[in-house]
Amino acid sequence: MKNQLYYGDNLEVLRKYIRDETIDLCYIDPPFNSKRNYNQIYNNIGNEDRAQAQAFLDTWVWDDRANEGFSEILANDKGRFTTQTVDLIKGLHPVLKKGSLLAYLISITLRTTEIHRVLKPTGSFYLHCDPTASHYLKLILDSIFCSQGGDFINEIAWCYDIGGRVSKRAFGRRHDILLFYAKGKDYTFNWDKVLEEFSESGKAKFRYEDENGKYRLMGRFIKGSPIKGHRDVSPEWEKTHPELVYRHYLKEGRMQVDFWNIPPINQASKERLGYPTQKPEMLLERVVMASSNENDTILDAYCGCGTTIAVAERLKRRWVGIDITYQSISLILRRLEDELGKEVLTNITLNGIPRDMDSARALALKKDDRVRKEFEKWAILTYTSNRAIINDKKGSDGGIDGTAFFLTSKDENAKIVFQVKSGSVGRGDIAKLNSDRIREGAELAIFITLQSPTSNMEAEAKAVGSYKHELMGRNYSRIQIVTIEEILEQNKRLDIPMSLEVTKRAQAAELKDIQPELFDSSEETAD
Repeated sequence: MKNQLYYGDNLEVLRKYIRDETIDLCYIDPPFNSKRNYNQIYNNIGNEDRAQAQAFLDTWVWDDRANEGFSEILANDKGRFTTQTVDLIKGLHPVLKKGSLLAYLISITLRTTEIHRVLKPTGSFYLHCDPTASHYLKLILDSIFCSQGGDFINEIAWCYDIGGRVSKRAFGRRHDILLFYAKGKDYTFNWDKVLEEFSESGKAKFRYEDENGKYRLMGRFIKGSPIKGHRDVSPEWEKTHPELVYRHYLKEGRMQVDFWNIPPINQASKERLGYPTQKPEMLLERVVMASSNENDTILDAYCGCGTTIAVAERLKRRWVGIDITYQSISLILRRLEDELGKEVLTNITLNGIPRDMDSARALALKKDDRVRKEFEKWAILTYTSNRAIINDKKGSDGGIDGTAFFLTSKDENAKIVFQVKSGSVGRGDIAKLNSDRIREGAELAIFITLQSPTSNMEAEAKAVGSYKHELMGRNYSRIQIVTIEEILEQNKRLDIPMSLEVTKRAQAAELKDIQPELFDSSEETAD
């Protein structure tokens, strides 16, 4: 069975395409802006919500989707929701009012209900969140899992030494929360696969050795035994009380507890992709190793930059990933190809990606605010084989929807800018793009259009002239017009040699301009 990567709203994908009881483990890290003031969330101040929602999809607003979800839960006409869930959401309404926090909880309720449905009876669920809303989320998950024979297993604190936020008005917060639930009583938990390595002082306690390696003698507690709990004993005591002693071998390691000291992704990390909410692979390795086995199926319904997917692939699990932005889909494909080679892509089925003109038009005409720029992203990233940088800066984009870099010599590179149009186009669009190209210091500009170009547009582009690429020994038109039809039906792609490392550095620099606090791993921030 091929791995599945879905581009679309995870609620729609879960309901339409993921069958009952087919998933062994689900981990989700829903977007939520943890740096906002808790009192503002709780007291339902909405202007900031709407402003931040335009910058990144990590802020929740009360809108038509929230209203529809609220009504769906209260009506429960399809019987999807437990009585406890319906009563809980109804009870939270007069407390939280119709604001960002309730909108967030409704969204998670809708999706977690479907996740519970698709989990196998032996399946496990991890929800990654922060202390801002973890207490509310636990109530939601209790109402879904515990009311149907499942269990709350752990609240895990992921602790990190850098990042977070330090304040002069409170204790600095440097941990996230993972809520761990099981759908049934018989769930997978491989405690022996996630043992923690002993410290040097801990290793020194393993004073004895046999054919199986170094070990320490541990007395076992049983009713009526003189031993209280587990503790070291001597070889002499082992001889006289063999039934109360076991040999603890060094290779077994220390049992994991519910706080995990795992370093976050920092500026120097080889893992860094420039994705704002990227989590370290070590964190997901622990989740996947503990709660699944080889060939199990892992679901990440908010797969973002694909850390869960990359870990699942490396640990020989099957996987299903879902994300609402094509930028994430593109990044995941690029990440897998870079880390594991092109052959890994042959075992992935892409779902929801435009494959003909009708589906491309449908994407271009979507009214959903969350995906208002998705057509542009899909067009640019598809044409550049996932190597371009999408312009996500706040405010006006200056006529530039994306950029890419191409090699001009062994040590030098130059810029390409992209503009995408889904509506009517004319000669003036080409003239303006050329002006934008010059302003941006780009050698080339690509105009991607859903509509067929006019002869005047082609003449305007030709009049701009060409660029001599010394490395390739050929000329390229400085303004190139590419149609969506050519991309889909002729598989037309950018054919200029590009530098992936240059692209990655540029993407990181752009993200640093957008969200500089994500790149400040050495200095502490004070309110």
